[in-house]
Amino acid sequence: MNQAKNLFRLTKTPWMAAGAILVSLLTPTLARSADDKAVGERLQNSGDVLKELINSHPGIPQNLLNTAECVIVLPSVKKAGFIVGAQYGRGAMSCRGKPEFTGPWSAPILMQSSGGSFGLQAGGQATDFVILVMNDKGARNVLNGKVKLGGEASVAAGPVGRDAEAATTGSMSAQMLSYSRAQGVFAGVSLSGTTLAPDGGANENIYGKKVSGQEIYDGAVQAPPSAETLLSTLNEKSPKNVSKGKP
Repeated sequence: MNQAKNLFRLTKTPWMAAGAILVSLLTPTLARSADDKAVGERLQNSGDVLKELINSHPGIPQNLLNTAECVIVLPSVKKAGFIVGAQYGRGAMSCRGKPEFTGPWSAPILMQSSGGSFGLQAGGQATDFVILVMNDKGARNVLNGKVKLGGEASVAAGPVGRDAEAATTGSMSAQMLSYSRAQGVFAGVSLSGTTLAPDGGANENIYGKKVSGQEIYDGAVQAPPSAETLLSTLNEKSPKNVSKGKP
């Protein structure tokens, strides 16, 4: 009886060891696959949100989009409580290409946000945010690393609807203009205190290597298929930068 038990243990152990080794080899691959899918979905969601907000009324004012250097989309940012800050948001940014932010829109840079007060919001709801980066300095700040809005970069609630044209002169002194959409309501919103930065892990997942925001902007990688809606919307709706002083 003891001999039978010993034989079973000897037979069972190698198979268990082989199974454990197989699982350990497959786990990183499966995790990467899940991460890649999540990042691809984030890019697709960012494109869908931008397309809806550009085509809706009221939505992102066309005259402001036409003078923006970069566009940042943070879809479905979750919050808790009433007067709170955004705990964590993830999205994507595209900037007009070289020279001097006048070319076609760049491959997307995956972004992350944290902190910031969003005022009176219904607890637990998801909110879409769009940020227009209005000048070269603001664009370079975001491309080169973490930026605190209202600190390293000035930000203002973006004007909407009929007020957009009249408010443009005053708002253009800000490096960034920010908007939100929650439960179908679209409005300008102050994101002062929010921190924005390229999401290094997500960029590595989608592009297959470590790459900085500046390198993505410089053309070191090609845009993935999941960015098609985002980029086609930008290139169709605002193919040219019409800011003063731009060629």
